[in-house]
Amino acid sequence: MTRSVQRWWVYLVECADRTLYTGVTTDLARRVDQHNGTVSGGARYTRTRRPVRLVWSEACDCRSSAQRREVVVRKLGRRQKLALARRADNQGDL
Repeated sequence: MTRSVQRWWVYLVECADRTLYTGVTTDLARRVDQHNGTVSGGARYTRTRRPVRLVWSEACDCRSSAQRREVVVRKLGRRQKLALARRADNQGDL
């Protein structure tokens, strides 16, 4: 039996009030829809800060590596997070 490998993502969304939210998911499109309220779910933090838009994401091989990367990104300052998003945007990674 073959085991399908599930890809995990670490992501940053920018909220309507210009704050940044970091999270992990296996489905980026679904998660952004959840944050925006078009699909049920989403974080309490983003519920009052809609709409949100995806500004950065990074693929990880497993949940634990995604969560470790999330911790690193969460500890970054706002300027560093925005620089991360700009770098990715310039490389066409979004």
